Amino acid sequence: MKDRAIYLLGERILPGESKIVEVEIAKLHTMTKLKVPIIIERSKIDGPVVLFSAGLHGDEINGTEIVRQIIRRKINKPKCGTIICIPIINIFGFVNQSRQFPDGRDLNRVFPGSKTGSLASRFAHFLVKEIVPLLDYAVDFHAGGASRFNAPQIRIVQNNTELKELAKVFKAPFTLYSKNISGSFRSVCTKLGVKMLLFEGGKSLDLNTEITQEGIDGAKRFLFHLDMLNPKKDADFTVDPTLFIEKSNWIRAQYSGLFIGLTKTGSYVTKGDVLATISDPFGKVEHKVKAPNSGYIINANDGAIVYQGDAIFHISTQLENE
Repeated sequence: MKDRAIYLLGERILPGESKIVEVEIAKLHTMTKLKVPIIIERSKIDGPVVLFSAGLHGDEINGTEIVRQIIRRKINKPKCGTIICIPIINIFGFVNQSRQFPDGRDLNRVFPGSKTGSLASRFAHFLVKEIVPLLDYAVDFHAGGASRFNAPQIRIVQNNTELKELAKVFKAPFTLYSKNISGSFRSVCTKLGVKMLLFEGGKSLDLNTEITQEGIDGAKRFLFHLDMLNPKKDADFTVDPTLFIEKSNWIRAQYSGLFIGLTKTGSYVTKGDVLATISDPFGKVEHKVKAPNSGYIINANDGAIVYQGDAIFHISTQLENE
């Protein structure tokens, strides 16, 4: 008889079992152990294996909150198959409220990693060797960095019909076509045959209830599509279809100064609309930032001060089929 168990770090997880496997990659400089909990829920019925993960960047805590609530609300108890949740991948960055690992490296740029490499590289190697081979699907939750607030959005590569269908099912307000970045978790998952959606929403070191709910609702629709959603949970399909954005541009500050944004992320603007002002602190000069084209604002800088050349708004320039 075929062994239907899943094995992770020597732990045997049978159908119908729930288990938390704690992974210790390294200790703090104080010799304090830091462990990464991996929460596994298996149905007695065979089905796909899905990963919900967050915290690749330790300061992107809104993604952690989404996965936490998926667990808290028992959405991770599947009708069939297996759901693996990792609320915080970069536990070191989370402790330090930092994007990077303590070695200064961006974990999301060192995949597939190395068993004998840097600390970040070793953890990437663990994920690739121990977690990724178990998976069929994954949703990785992120947030905007450097005070930039992302409208809730899914990112996928273009010309992949299966990922496009999954993005339609997830129904985030926006879906952006973006290439896989070399060394990223998404890139290595794609190469190894895992179908991954990357969710972006909110900003670093911030919790936003609307972003959290978008992520939770999308996860439920995703599981319903795979026939994995617990029958006790409902998925809301009444929301508007996702808007596929083929092309977009960053609007950059032409001046340095105090930045006052006047436009809500996710809103549609018309060419020439005033999006923000940039002023000197002495009351002499105030510059208006105007929309260079009509489109949706999918990211906005929430910083109070900007410098010339800073990215301040991300605006769509072409929707699919326009």
